[in-house]
Parts: sequence; structure tokens; C-alpha cells
Amino acid sequence: MIEPNLPNLIAGMSGFVSLVPWLVAMGVLLFASAFFSSSEAALFYLRRAQRRRLASGGVGQRRAAALLAEPERLLSAVLFCNLTVNVAYFAIASIVGIQLEQQGYGAAAGLFSLGSLMTLIVFSEMLPKSLAVLQPAKVAALAAIPLSTAVRLLDPIMPVLQTVNLLSRRLLWPTFAAEPYLRVGDLERAVRLSTHDAALLEQEQQVLEVIVALSQLRADELMRPRPQVLTFTPPVMLDDLQGRMPASGYLLITEVESEEIAGAVALRNLSSLPTKNLEHHAQPVVYVPWCTTAARALEEMQRQARDVAAVVNEHGETIGVLTIDDILDTIFSPVASRTERLLHRRPIWRVDAETWVVTGMTSLRRLIRHFNISRPASKSLTVSGVIQETLERLAEPGDECRWGPFHFKVLETGPHGPRMVQLRFEPNEEEPS
Repeated sequence: MIEPNLPNLIAGMSGFVSLVPWLVAMGVLLFASAFFSSSEAALFYLRRAQRRRLASGGVGQRRAAALLAEPERLLSAVLFCNLTVNVAYFAIASIVGIQLEQQGYGAAAGLFSLGSLMTLIVFSEMLPKSLAVLQPAKVAALAAIPLSTAVRLLDPIMPVLQTVNLLSRRLLWPTFAAEPYLRVGDLERAVRLSTHDAALLEQEQQVLEVIVALSQLRADELMRPRPQVLTFTPPVMLDDLQGRMPASGYLLITEVESEEIAGAVALRNLSSLPTKNLEHHAQPVVYVPWCTTAARALEEMQRQARDVAAVVNEHGETIGVLTIDDILDTIFSPVASRTERLLHRRPIWRVDAETWVVTGMTSLRRLIRHFNISRPASKSLTVSGVIQETLERLAEPGDECRWGPFHFKVLETGPHGPRMVQLRFEPNEEEPS
């Protein structure tokens, strides 16, 4: 009974052996598809800071940064290669399925086709992409060199691919337009609509209002004035701090030959403080003009991955610093003010029915909002500034002046102007109280 089945067995074995080269080719194509899928996910998942670090890393990291410098070229090449590999994979899977059916294994051919599809989806799409986004920088560096070779090989046909892409957009979606970036008006509408939306919490509405206000607040309204920050000239030793933690949380390093701030050390981010040469841990600062908005300063800090911005005047002199913590405190603290950050006291407090005490660095914007009146004319930004603008000289204790409905009396002064001021609110008849 064995001998009659022997030819059939030999024929089946020879038929299976004939499929081995096709199966090996499918395995290679499966690996290639997984490579392109994981490379695409890793490269385009990188954050801006990670891309910046890649540009100054090893050969593979620099090659990855160079590929990302032309994202459309990179994406077109990756998608074309992945599509070509997948088409070849399914073509071979069809050949294997046809051969199985010709050998009398019709059911096996159907299962093989379904298994080939599921294998490609799981092991060449889902799993590689999921793993790649866990360590995108490492995967991008490893894949960059072979991927850059594939991109260069496709450069001769790249104009054809770009033309096909353009024609498909024009023919299939002629009215397609890129979605505009989020504008301040969009946030303002969100705040306005949120008053009718019970699902939006009050805290979220306050945050949205402050974010909108960042486009109007100037950098010099939020900055820490230069006289109130500690700076050190290199070399900086741990003993120079004398056990003090700077109020801003950053150790500010000046240039060697001047007092201009050049770098900042985030002391809170250091697991251990070295005893010598703390300036080696400094991060360069961003320079922004005094008249720029807080929103623009934050955007520039994020673009350059910096935590501290040095605010300079029209002469290029540093007049203060603005940290990322100051901006975040302004956004998320409903009662945040520069006075509270620097002096740890309220900017405005009431003494009696008609008298208040304010600090000199209280912003006029906060003062006007507190009394809910229109702002009188002034070029100054703070109570101290408007007093000295009105007096036309440095203020002294006991000096009095009037600005709109406010009557100021200087209680205490410092090296740079009034520190504590008594305020009496005396609105005119036409001024709403």
C-alpha cells in the first residue's frame, strides 16, 4: 500500500520544494516592507528637539536630519518603495496560490492567500510602526543610511512622482486647500462659545483667555528686571552661590568680557551639582526685543529649544530675562503676576474703602483690569514707570501725582524707582466707578 502512494508523495515534495524560492522572496519583501514602514513612522514621529540633536550626532543621525530637511522628497520615496515592495509581495503570493491550486490544494491556496495578507498587515505595518515610535531617534539613525541610498536611487524619477502627485490633487480634489494655522481669533471664539458649553470647565476657559492675552502682553511686562536676577561671570563655582537657589531657578551666566547674559543653567534639572565650572552646563539664551509679545517670545524659545530669553532694549542691552516657567505660571495660574513671582506678595491690596496699596512693578494692564476702567494715556507699563513719567524725575518717598482717576503717593523707593505706592481711586463724574 505504500508503493502506490510513493510517486504522489515524491510529486508533492517536489512541488513544495519548487515553492521555497518564492517563499524566501516573500520573506525578504516582508522584511523590506517592515523596514520602510518603521522608517517612515520613526522619522516623522521625531520632535523638533530630537531633530536638532540628530543634526549634531553621528553619521546615521546626521543623515536622518538631512533626509528630514526635505520631507516631501523623503515621504514620496518611502511611499513609492513601500508600495512597490507590497505589490511584488502580493504578486508572488498570487503565484504561490495558483501553484498550490494546480497541485490540488485548493483549500490550502485560499488559506495561504488570507495568511499572506494578515502577515503583511501585522508584521510589516502595525508591529514595525508601533515599535518604531517607542524609540524613534534610534530607529531613524539606524535606517537613515540605507534609506538615503534608496532616496538617491529614486531621484531620476522623483519629478515624475511629484507631477503625478500634483495632477492627482488637481484632478481629484481641485478645491482642496490647506487648513490654516490656528489664529488668535480662533481662540477668542473658543472662549466666547465656551460660556454656553457646560462641558468646558472654568479653569480651561481661564487658560484660554490667558493664552489669547499672550499675544498682547509684551515681553518686558512679564520679564524679571535685570537688577532682580543674579548673574555670574565664568568660571562659576558652586561656592559662588553661597547656598542660594536663584529665584528664577536658573543660574545666569554672563559673557567673560561683559555683563551681557549669554547662558543659563537649569539647576532644578541637574541630578547633582558639580563643584566647579558650572558654566559648562549652561544652555544658550534666546535674545528677544523688549517690544515683542510674550507669545512671540514663547514661540522663539520653543523653536530654538531654549528655556530662557534675554530681553534687550533698543540699544542691545539686556534689561531683563523671561523664563519658560514665568510664561507657564502666567498661563496656568489664575492670579499670576510678576509681583507675586518676584516679591511674593499681592500686587494690589485694599486698605480701606477708598485706599489701596500697590507695588511699583504692578503692571498698568492689571491695574486697569482690577478697577474695570478705560486706560488713560501713558507710554509706561508699570505703576513705577507712570509715576516717574508724570513727575519727570526719580521719585522720592512722599511724592504725589495723579494719573487719570488714580492719585498716587510714594511710600517706599528703591534704586530703580518706587517700590510701594499708596493709591486712591478718585474717578471723575464721567468716569464709571
